[in-house]
Amino acid sequence: MSEFELGARSNSGYSAWRLITEELRGEIAENRLRAGDNLPTENMLAERYGVNRHTARQAIAALIEDGLVESRRGSGTFVTSEPARLHQIGLRTRLSRSLGDEGSAATSSQVLSSTVEEAPEEIVRRLGLPHRNAIRVETARSTGQLPIAVGTHWFDVERLPNIATELRRTGSVTAALLACGIADYVRSSTVVGARHATTAEAELLSLRPGAIVLVTEALDSLPDGTPLQHLVTRFAAQHVRLDIEHPHAD
Repeated sequence: MSEFELGARSNSGYSAWRLITEELRGEIAENRLRAGDNLPTENMLAERYGVNRHTARQAIAALIEDGLVESRRGSGTFVTSEPARLHQIGLRTRLSRSLGDEGSAATSSQVLSSTVEEAPEEIVRRLGLPHRNAIRVETARSTGQLPIAVGTHWFDVERLPNIATELRRTGSVTAALLACGIADYVRSSTVVGARHATTAEAELLSLRPGAIVLVTEALDSLPDGTPLQHLVTRFAAQHVRLDIEHPHAD
């Protein structure tokens, strides 16, 4: 981010120190700043972004509060974050398997809530529901003690009446679907975007307000094309990278 870009965005009402923090988080997530690396000093950041030392100090303090860096007396400030985990999105996307491949920490999923409710028109259309009622399940996923994603799942209440119970029991969409008699499913489509986390998302993902989340909106189907699950997942951008798998040409 250039000094000009920082000034332009700051003038839009977003604090300069937040913008610097956001960029440094991105450098850590992309492994341009790796665990053990020395963070640029206050003077270096102030010069790079054309701000005063107080602003640079606020940016560093935010990273320390997030646990991404630590200050060592007499030595400087160092990156403590683990490398961002890679989530592969392909024909058979499985979140627990994908994120569980990196590192030794096990991934775990928790059902936050489940309700049967009237689905929005977009969900009715995408799932091809002959009615309006659907099961909505809110989940949170962590790797070790690190929160990495929250998800909103929609299922046909008539096809999968016990899906929420099985999700609570198994902690896995794949295992829950298997318990409901569905042995295989595929990813039909995925739309990827990014935005600032809501207050609720920031709390669940242990992020500062305004941190960036990667958002995937996906449709999973049976192998014959029958829609099965509509899923919106919000990933902590500083902890997760997305790898989109392209099908091989025939």
